[in-house]
Amino acid sequence: MTQTLRQFQDRFPTEEACLDHLFQVRYGTDFECPKCGRPAKYSRVKARRSYQCNWCAHQVYPTAGTPFDRTRTSLRDWFYVMFLFTTTRNGVAAKRVQREIGVTYKTAWRMCHEVRKYMAQVDGDDALGGPGEVVEIDETYVGGKEKGQGSMKEKTIVLGMMERDGAVTTRVIENVRRVTLFPHICENVLPGSIINTDELVSYKSISLRGYRHQTVNHREGRYVSDYGATVNSIEGFWALLKRGIHGTHIHVSPKHLSKYLGEFEFRWNHRHTPHLMLDRLLYSFTR
Repeated sequence: MTQTLRQFQDRFPTEEACLDHLFQVRYGTDFECPKCGRPAKYSRVKARRSYQCNWCAHQVYPTAGTPFDRTRTSLRDWFYVMFLFTTTRNGVAAKRVQREIGVTYKTAWRMCHEVRKYMAQVDGDDALGGPGEVVEIDETYVGGKEKGQGSMKEKTIVLGMMERDGAVTTRVIENVRRVTLFPHICENVLPGSIINTDELVSYKSISLRGYRHQTVNHREGRYVSDYGATVNSIEGFWALLKRGIHGTHIHVSPKHLSKYLGEFEFRWNHRHTPHLMLDRLLYSFTR
């Protein structure tokens, strides 16, 4: 179950509570002082985001090397933005962050992009499929002009690979030619997998790379073939992604699209454990 706002506020009521959490996540409770080597006994240093060893006065900074370092934005605000990102389905706009925590748009935009970057880092890119496992592969066009307003040149192409009832991996690609698609597929999908695609000609001969290839013909209005091939799951992810981009962000530039893809991948791949999303994201900032 997703964490509620009340639960979040009870857990992180003050700036000190947020810093204590970062300290525990980064250093734990059983470690030695890096300077004197004695079992750690640390106390908080007032007016600083640091803790001091009670033996030798050596100080450690839990925010060092993170986006929280050298910023005037409070940890509570950072934690709240991460809470928003892990409890929404359609993304978080920088304008919303600006309104809710009272920072400038530039600061809100930077915070959102840092969170997206770490969401992609936490999610990772584990290989999909395996012998006998089904992986759906499809491509979609994001951004640019709407249908009927011109060519597709202004749109960005995204390749998606999704294990049946499992994780999804996406990549921004230049075109849908075989020479572009195959390296991404071979890098992210394990040999022996059953690959489901539509009848795009570029996917032909993928079976020569160690996969069993099944297709579904959308031009005939069919979405499940006679032998069960379908790409309905990955198309469901595309629908969620586009609702988020068009409904929340209105427009996303090709330069930053990969960060937004990482955000939506993170939420999709943690859909069965939503209560763990915030903790995993917080942990990533201290690694």
